[in-house]
Amino acid sequence: MEKVKFVDPNTGEALAFFVVEGTKVGGTHYLLATEEEDGDCDAYILKEVETKDEESVYVLVEDDTELSAIGKVFAELLDDADIAF
Repeated sequence: MEKVKFVDPNTGEALAFFVVEGTKVGGTHYLLATEEEDGDCDAYILKEVETKDEESVYVLVEDDTELSAIGKVFAELLDDADIAF
């Protein structure tokens, strides 16, 4: 499973996430990512906000409306997964 690095803008802490699925909605790339490779754990939706030197920059989706809409897309893509948002 692919891993991406994410730097928390509030703390500066670097976190590594496992990419479960990716999709593009309305021209924007989104990733569904988890901290654990297997098992039940929290999942996060990351949104690509820019690309620098062929590296993408992602932020956590925090807007409830956007989170709900993209969460539904991932739920459809991963119909065998139990996703609650």
